[in-house]
Amino acid sequence: MNKGKLFGALALTTVSLTLAACNNKQGDAAGPGTTLVYQNSADIPTLDPGTTYDTASGQVVENLYETLLTYQGNSLTELEPLLATGWEEGNGGREYRFTLREGVKFHAGGDFGCKDAEYTFRRNLVTNTSDSGNWFLSESLLGTGANANDDQSVTWARITQAVKCDGETLVFTLPKADPAFLPKLAYTGQGIVDSTHAKEIGEWDGTEATWKAAVGQDLTGSPLAQDPSGTGAYKLVGRDATTLSATAFENYWGEQPSIKNVVIQKVPEQAARIQAFLRGDADLIESGGRDIVETQLKGQDGVAVLDDLPDTTATGLSMNQNIKGGQLGSGRLDGQGIPANFFSDVNVRRGFVAAFDTDTYIQEVLRGKGQPRNFLLPDSFPGYDQDLAPANFDLDAARAAFRQAWGGQVWAQGFTLNATYRAGARNVQAAMELLKKNIESLNPKFKVNIVPKEWSEIIKASNQGSEAMVVTSWAPDYADPDNFVYTFYNSGGYYSPRINVADAQIDAWTNEARGTTDTARRNALYAQVAERAKDQALYIVMPSPVGVLAYRDNLQGISAETYSPLTSFVTGTLWKNLSKS
Repeated sequence: MNKGKLFGALALTTVSLTLAACNNKQGDAAGPGTTLVYQNSADIPTLDPGTTYDTASGQVVENLYETLLTYQGNSLTELEPLLATGWEEGNGGREYRFTLREGVKFHAGGDFGCKDAEYTFRRNLVTNTSDSGNWFLSESLLGTGANANDDQSVTWARITQAVKCDGETLVFTLPKADPAFLPKLAYTGQGIVDSTHAKEIGEWDGTEATWKAAVGQDLTGSPLAQDPSGTGAYKLVGRDATTLSATAFENYWGEQPSIKNVVIQKVPEQAARIQAFLRGDADLIESGGRDIVETQLKGQDGVAVLDDLPDTTATGLSMNQNIKGGQLGSGRLDGQGIPANFFSDVNVRRGFVAAFDTDTYIQEVLRGKGQPRNFLLPDSFPGYDQDLAPANFDLDAARAAFRQAWGGQVWAQGFTLNATYRAGARNVQAAMELLKKNIESLNPKFKVNIVPKEWSEIIKASNQGSEAMVVTSWAPDYADPDNFVYTFYNSGGYYSPRINVADAQIDAWTNEARGTTDTARRNALYAQVAERAKDQALYIVMPSPVGVLAYRDNLQGISAETYSPLTSFVTGTLWKNLSKS
């Protein structure tokens, strides 16, 4: 049997079994017409909102849980209530009082109330793990992005003062005004959890007596990750290594979804995903990028394509300046590996940056639909300097930089670099293959190994700082340039402990930018950061793609007007907003 057909058959069998399970749970005859099937190549690391910080997890969590606020339609700036019904701001922006929605049920059967919101935010501030987005919540509420293990100023008294219930009104108290606080509350990771259910299944009990033991606790495989209970329109039916299934929550407070069942499958083989999609066995797939959509999917029977979608992400190839083992080979400049601080030499980084052929990548991988970038900030955001030229592809400049690197040792001895990409991520693989080709063309002693890994493996290794080169990509947690610039470039940002990017001048500029509301001054500071980051070759900045989505034409609710780049799911909207004809 053809390998692609074998994978397609296996995928279809799994869907059938899962649908049967969903139907039994629902107690009705829901079938394929009310079932959404999505196939991709990534695993789903967690279902605990307290540590959700990747799109594979986020696309599920945002449908199982709900936040206090959400964005209006596809707006990047306008917010509206969700589990809250309204809020009041006071004390010069240092206090927020939220009125909460009544009549809301959790999946486990309990009623939603202020105690659940209080528990959720306190839990996030207490745990504040390195692989979560709670650092930016903690910055707003406690004045530091660190948890109590790393910052002694974080105390139980400060946490309980920062978030508490006044009857059924949720009250936040900030140490200073933060204009980005409300958008932060709309982030998926701030989904409200069922506190009674969480405590019953073995999560933190919410008390002062036990809080220190919960600080920094790894929540990836937590009891709540295995047995979630949110207020979302869908609840979990089950999951294993390859399949996750969810069903519409019969007691959802809002309108009942048209699609009753959702199945997300991990299908590593791209050919198998394409075959399933063209047969109609999958409604949506991780296609592998524009090239696949335009050459294999567009124009096929039953296929619709939505093009020219906005890109509000920023993506670069990182160069870890202090690698914590794992990817070093021999660990020396002897042609068989690299030292841990290989990328700390700016000439090494400049060599890699100059060897990346952005124009060829745009033409061959993005099929001409993309724009070079000079900085890891979406060019649609304030603060992006349109006048700064992107880095040049220049093999002569790359050769000259490598000749200078490490006092000439890199050129004389050579190196072997292990670069990692997510298995199935075709565009990243193509970028690394292009880089590999150009780097190895410079010197026969240069070797780049491209290593595919599962997404959860990459996250774990990156958190440990052990990946030498890996894609670093960011979608906005909240719509402000600080969320990108601080994250990528400041020594206190998310990526610094993972790839050891630190520059005192950039720190000064980014810290000043996040402390001022003067838009012109902020923009000027970000322009300075961009110029220095380019000079120091801190990242290989990937071009901005133009988004494209292929889907089965009987799937309704997908349009340019409803597509929100702040939604993790591939359609740019929540499952509850989709239907099938």
